[in-house]
Amino acid sequence: MNQIQDDRYYSREELEGMKFRKLGQDVLISRTSRIYIPEYVSIGDFSIVDDFCILSGNVEIGRNVHLAHGCRVIGGREGIAMDDFSGLAFGVTVFAQSDDYGGDALTNPTVPMKFRKILRARVEIGRHVIVGAGSIVFPGVIFGEGSAVGSSSMVTKSTEPWSVYFGAPAKKIKSRRHDLLEMEKEYLADRPMDNSD
Repeated sequence: MNQIQDDRYYSREELEGMKFRKLGQDVLISRTSRIYIPEYVSIGDFSIVDDFCILSGNVEIGRNVHLAHGCRVIGGREGIAMDDFSGLAFGVTVFAQSDDYGGDALTNPTVPMKFRKILRARVEIGRHVIVGAGSIVFPGVIFGEGSAVGSSSMVTKSTEPWSVYFGAPAKKIKSRRHDLLEMEKEYLADRPMDNSD
């Protein structure tokens, strides 16, 4: 990478100074992104966080994960885990917590917690999962390995492995091919996993 491109990302020294829970090798994080309380965030080898992303709360990012421009990953206490080779396309929002909109409690952080009702549930994004641009993922969703979600979808329920989903709410529309698993083996043969935990 040349110096002009390097200036868009934090240096390794700057990243290490942020005190992430875990920081893998060759991680790229855009200077325009925002990471709240990096001590709660872990990021694996060769992962990239692009411009204008927000990471907040308990967030675990695996190896070779990509967060495209403008993604919001709000883990709260329960957390959001993204497994190896998963990715979020432009403008995806993932929540592990949300106010209850049913009307039996106040909503928004301007009022004390005793007047609010918050849904909290961990979100898990499996290996080789891809979530399309502009999609929204709700608390408690578990993405099966290799599942894919089309753009502008609203994911309210967990997905089956190697399936394609689309819509609001997202529904299964077809199965997804597994060919990429052979490519993963070839790729990893040149780049062994970092087991330095």
